Amino acid sequence: MQGKVENMVKFAVPEDIISPHYCHKLPEGFSVHLTQGGKGLICSPEQGPSLFTAHLPEVLEWLHGLEKPKGLEEEPCSIPVLLYDKELSTESLLFHYDGTPASAKLIRNFIELFEENIKDSKATIISPSFIPKSKLKEEQEIVQLVTQSTAETSFIKFNFTRIGDFWSYAVKHKCTMLVTTKNYQADLAKVLFHFYKGGMWYDRLSFYLSY
Repeated sequence: MQGKVENMVKFAVPEDIISPHYCHKLPEGFSVHLTQGGKGLICSPEQGPSLFTAHLPEVLEWLHGLEKPKGLEEEPCSIPVLLYDKELSTESLLFHYDGTPASAKLIRNFIELFEENIKDSKATIISPSFIPKSKLKEEQEIVQLVTQSTAETSFIKFNFTRIGDFWSYAVKHKCTMLVTTKNYQADLAKVLFHFYKGGMWYDRLSFYLSY
């Protein structure tokens, strides 16, 4: 069932290509549901939406109709946004942990939301080379959480500072979902705007953005 988006969040993207989902935990097979053209799920209608999804080619068609790329939301909110292209796959996840509370919260919420869909996933966590001592415990907890929730987990230290760095890594290593914060939303729009269908494009890569 398709829910209404209006009055919940101010999207810059046309609302008719956005699907809200009302599920505390997404049911197993959610990826297949979306890939086969399924719309918004309503598991807990008494609660607000837990996720917005959009088919990336439709978002990019909208982006390319603009004079210059801009973010997906006029005022980014805490509700996650998931963009998927050819398919939605949780086969290979790429998590961006930057040592901030928002980053830790993002990953914990993703794990809770997708718990039933990532048990067989391969996960990679990218963290900055330098993390303050006060954040080391949190970093270890995040690694442990992802390890317990997926089939295989790798932990890498890279000083990536731009969304393009993560996108390039994801494309090179055939990751199927990049999990990062909405702080990169505007930069991601620019990357998608300039590289869509180019030589480096990978149509199995989805993007999960949240705070």
